[in-house]
Amino acid sequence: MAELIVIGYDDPEVAEQAYGTVLDLQRDYVVHLNGLAIVSVDADGSTHVDTNSKVVGASAASGAIWGAIFGLLFLLPGVGLLAGAALGGLIGRISKSGVDDGFRQQVEDLLKPGTAAVVIMTSKLTDDKFTVAMQPHGGTVLKTSLSDEDERELAEQLAGPQ
Repeated sequence: MAELIVIGYDDPEVAEQAYGTVLDLQRDYVVHLNGLAIVSVDADGSTHVDTNSKVVGASAASGAIWGAIFGLLFLLPGVGLLAGAALGGLIGRISKSGVDDGFRQQVEDLLKPGTAAVVIMTSKLTDDKFTVAMQPHGGTVLKTSLSDEDERELAEQLAGPQ
């Protein structure tokens, strides 16, 4: 089961520090990352995304799922009925898997001008160690899960017809 965790911060510098802590936790095998990014919103409301090339161990399928979920959360707001059949099916599948409109709205509410969020997709997480390591940074934590079946179906849908 994959976990999608979004931690919002009022101070982008604290988000950067938290991001570094997540990388340290990956090196210490506390978290197995499928994706990691910082999303920040500057004073004029423009959104900026910084992903990390240091994320290791993610499979192509989990990377594709991460990209699709990330795009729907941050890069394609309001796609709704405008999506083509394939994208519409993917959006429907992702929505059924826990990344629904309610979760998207919570993420959007976190990201106001001058704020930032660390976005984590993980397939393995040692909760107690992760929580202790991240606690000094504070932040608002949002979390949802993707079942193994949801991940498999999303990966198949992203792969398209064979």
